[in-house]
Amino acid sequence: MGVRAAIVVCVTSFLLGALFTHWIADSLTLWQSPVTDEHLWIAASYYSILAKLPQRLLAFLGAVILLGATTILWSLNDLRAGNIMFDGGSIFLFGTTVVMYFNTVLPSIFSSFTSLPLHHLKDPIPRALRTAILELASNNLICSVALTGVILLQAGRYWAESADSDDDEDFVMVEQVVEVDETSALAAKGSKSRAKTPEISISEDKVKPLLQQRVQTS
Repeated sequence: MGVRAAIVVCVTSFLLGALFTHWIADSLTLWQSPVTDEHLWIAASYYSILAKLPQRLLAFLGAVILLGATTILWSLNDLRAGNIMFDGGSIFLFGTTVVMYFNTVLPSIFSSFTSLPLHHLKDPIPRALRTAILELASNNLICSVALTGVILLQAGRYWAESADSDDDEDFVMVEQVVEVDETSALAAKGSKSRAKTPEISISEDKVKPLLQQRVQTS
């Protein structure tokens, strides 16, 4: 169980770090006001570099995503309440991120930023390119929040399982103490009953005179 959780956290952290590299462009469009044409051209130049990355890097990214998804689905085979709740939420957030990235983010990068027109940083940016940059920044933020939720759910699952194991240990210790107390109580009760039972002893000195007296009378 610990190995599977570690794999999920490592994969999610890797993908989250990959998304954080987009901060170079997204910080200029989401967190700075007003958004100038210079900021947008810098972000467009960054995404044009991503559009020209070799395909083997995308294959590696897909393999990492497949590893994380397989590990989370594998955890659901236990059919435990904790796994269904925490891993179910993790699958939903992880799947939302994957679907959004492969259906929205990557197609937008490859369709809009493969080749940029000649420009200067002060030139006005085309409206279509501006819209694509702003949508990419928003989608990257949504994916980052969803992956952060996956890490939080896995941390919550670890905490819940640790608390359950501690409760089980406490229950076993209390049960052992109760059994010891019951055993000692039964032993004490038995000793008291033996102490109250009178011991009857008949000596020969008392029996012989009685027998002789009965013989004489007969």
